[in-house]
Amino acid sequence: MISTATKTLQANNKTIYVALLSTLTFFLFLDYIPGLQAWSAWVTPPVALFLGLIFALTCGQAHPKFNKKTSKYLLQYSVVGLGFGMNLHSALASGKEGMEFTVISVVGTLLIGWFIGRKLFKIDRNTSYLISSGTAICGGSAIAAVGPVLKAKDSEMSVALGTIFVLNAIALFIFPMIGHALNMSQHEFGTWAAIAIHDTSSVVGAGAAYGEEALKVATTIKLTRALWIIPIAFATSFIFKSKGQKISIPWFIFFFILAMVVNTYLLDGVSALGAAINGIARKTLTITMFFIGASLSIDVLKNVGVKPLIQGVLLWVVISLSTLAYIYFV
Repeated sequence: MISTATKTLQANNKTIYVALLSTLTFFLFLDYIPGLQAWSAWVTPPVALFLGLIFALTCGQAHPKFNKKTSKYLLQYSVVGLGFGMNLHSALASGKEGMEFTVISVVGTLLIGWFIGRKLFKIDRNTSYLISSGTAICGGSAIAAVGPVLKAKDSEMSVALGTIFVLNAIALFIFPMIGHALNMSQHEFGTWAAIAIHDTSSVVGAGAAYGEEALKVATTIKLTRALWIIPIAFATSFIFKSKGQKISIPWFIFFFILAMVVNTYLLDGVSALGAAINGIARKTLTITMFFIGASLSIDVLKNVGVKPLIQGVLLWVVISLSTLAYIYFV
C-alpha cells in the first residue's frame, strides 16, 4: 500500500506540475494582449523544455501517460499548423536541396550504427538497430514504427527511446549556440538541425530558437526525411523476416503538406488567417516542449545504460560533423 506521506508527495508534485504548465501557458498567450507582448518573450521552446526537465528530475513524472499522449498529438497538430506559415514552392526548393544528402546520410547512419553497436560494443541487435534508425530518420517516431516490425521487447524500445530522448534534450540547447558560434546563416542552420537532430520536436524547437527562416527550412527538410520511415520499415521487415507486422505511417506529415498547399493557393489573399494559425502552432509547440521535458526521469536515465548512450553519442557526432562538412564544402 502507498503510505500517506507518499500520497501527499505525489499530490504536491501534481500541483507543482499544473502550476508550471499554467504559468507557461498564461505568459505565452499574453502575446495576444496589446501592451503585454513583452511579458511572453521569455517563454521559448528551450525554456519550456528546461522547466519540464527540472521538474521531472526533481519531482519525478507527475502524469506520465498524459505527458506521452499529449506531447505526441500536440506536436503533430503544431507541425500541421506551422504549414500554414510556409509557401509550398519555397519548401519544395529547400527539401530538394537537402534530398541528396538525406539519402546518403540515412543509409550511412544505419550502416555506421550497425558497426558501432554490434561490432564495437556488442549491443543486442534490436536495441542497436532502433538507436540507429532513430538517429538516421526522426527519433522516437522511427523507433515506434520500426520496433513492432523487429518484434522488439518493451525494454529494448525503452532503452532506444531513452537514448534518443536524452540526446534530443541536449541538442535543443547546444545546437543554436553552436550555430551562432559558427556564424551559420538561417538556411545553413535549418539544414544542419534537420539532419543532425533526431526528433521532429527538437528540430522544430531549435529552428524556432534560431530564427524564422531556420524554422521553415528545418521543418521542411525534417519532415521530408521523416517519410523515410515507410521504406525503412518495409526494408526492416524484409531484412529481419518480419511478416504481417503493422507499419505506423506518420500521416500528420501529409496534413502538413496539405496545409502548405492551402496557405499557398487558397489563403494567398487572406494571409492574416494563415499567420494566425501559424502563431498559435508556435505557442502549442512551446507547450509541447514542456510535456517532452517532463517525460524524462531518473528511471529513464538509469535504464539507458552506458553502451547504448555511447553508440547514440558517437552516431550523433558522426552525422553532425558530416552534415557540417556537407554544408560548408559541397
